[in-house]
Amino acid sequence: MGEEFVGAGWAFPLRVDPTGKVALVAGTHEIEESIRLILMTAPGERPMRPEFGCAIHDYVFAPADASTAGDIAYAVRIAINRWEPRIDLGDVVVRFDAVDRGVLYVELQYAVRGTNDPRNLVFPFYVIPPHEEPTP
Repeated sequence: MGEEFVGAGWAFPLRVDPTGKVALVAGTHEIEESIRLILMTAPGERPMRPEFGCAIHDYVFAPADASTAGDIAYAVRIAINRWEPRIDLGDVVVRFDAVDRGVLYVELQYAVRGTNDPRNLVFPFYVIPPHEEPTP
């Protein structure tokens, strides 16, 4: 299995290359863009493909705690296993960086099928921290 298995596709966000044609990405860059696209798309967002995407958007208003981290990791695992058949997903780890600002990092460890090339991708995810009323 080589590059023909991975394929090529339109670059995201959609743009043109220096020759004025639609920019394409290929190989592992195409897979990385595909993973990001899956994670950035909420189910129901695409009218012609309503099941496509990842349910992490359900957790935007959830507290930044271990329970939410587990739920996010599970949602990511389900979506990537369903929508990206070119990779073998290893581990999904949700790290807390700046919880007070609502920043979580979702780290995916994967390998392109048919290769022994381990890869990882870190996707920032933002929750909206609860607003605390000032005490008088």
